[in-house]
Amino acid sequence: MSTPGDSASRTIGVWGYLAEYERDRDEILAAVDRVFSSGRLVLGDAVRGFEEEFAAYHGVGHCVGVDNGTNAIKLALQAVGVRPGDEVITVSNTAAPTAVAIDEIGAVPVFADVREDTYLMDVDTVEDLITPRTRCVLPVHLYGQCVDVSRLRQVTGTLPVVEDCAQAHGATGPAGRAGATGEAAAFSFYPTKVLGAYGDGGAVTTQDVGTERTLRRLRYYGMEERYYVEKTPGHNARLDEVQAEILRVKLRRLDEDIAARRRIAQRYHEGLGDTGLTLPAVGPGNEHVYYLFVARHPRRDHLLKLLADQGIRLNVSYPWPIHTMRGFGKLGYRAGDLPVTERLADEVFSLPMYATLTRDDQDRTIAAVRDALAVIA
Repeated sequence: MSTPGDSASRTIGVWGYLAEYERDRDEILAAVDRVFSSGRLVLGDAVRGFEEEFAAYHGVGHCVGVDNGTNAIKLALQAVGVRPGDEVITVSNTAAPTAVAIDEIGAVPVFADVREDTYLMDVDTVEDLITPRTRCVLPVHLYGQCVDVSRLRQVTGTLPVVEDCAQAHGATGPAGRAGATGEAAAFSFYPTKVLGAYGDGGAVTTQDVGTERTLRRLRYYGMEERYYVEKTPGHNARLDEVQAEILRVKLRRLDEDIAARRRIAQRYHEGLGDTGLTLPAVGPGNEHVYYLFVARHPRRDHLLKLLADQGIRLNVSYPWPIHTMRGFGKLGYRAGDLPVTERLADEVFSLPMYATLTRDDQDRTIAAVRDALAVIA
């Protein structure tokens, strides 16, 4: 059994799954056994069952499971008609896969700046970015809360909206639940996510049966029947049966785990609200699920160094805006083009956040942050 001294010396990371696995071990192993005993290892009952349950959770007609979140975005864009040379409006304050997926189909990401308060797409800047080549808008529901898609549609008119929901499982925004407000919505089930697999996984939700049929072809080489490619070639992008069955188990606990994340967020607000940190702001009409608890400080790097010395190793999401990366230099952006995005990259960081984070680790994190802030005050 751990002693107080052991606890104080143990490193706390921004995420961990071992406590969750201990909690759910019997159910997870039973799920794996069900797949291995089923006689069907690819696109069987587990994937089919998860697709039905995930669609029902979001109140949409269809879900198509795929192999990862990047391909979920890529296939969703293709399914709504994005082609090489088209422009897709999104944000630079996100994980690189958002833009990588656009680039992979030969389309061009066009970046809107973000809001100073919520760090979400600044919808009021989008209209000026629309050109005759704009084919789609890709709002990122970042850190656990939603872009106002209803307001976005007032600006973009009939342009299709593909939601990037990789960080917003279970979140609700002014337009409704994440995953149910666009022509299609892409999810990642990478292990760190609010709903995470025990490996890679992804899905696309949609209300439109034609979009669903296109997605099913695209994830299976472009085939509707075995060995025959219809219309255009697709990809091998199938959700794994084992991960699907594990996700079915975890989906049943999703709302419970979101409630736990909200309790942790509330403790952070109570414990750090009187410090110099800028803590997460919840946008109007949003129900935040706290995939990440992103704080902000002008001396972020010094603060993180002091916390690492105390065994609190935190993360920065994201230190390099996509438009500043060498890999996207071809887009022609320069420093200063997205001032809010660039400022956030120098100041934001994430506190530990996952449903099984213990109260002792929450207390230790709060105390360590307060101590570090006192040093750099």
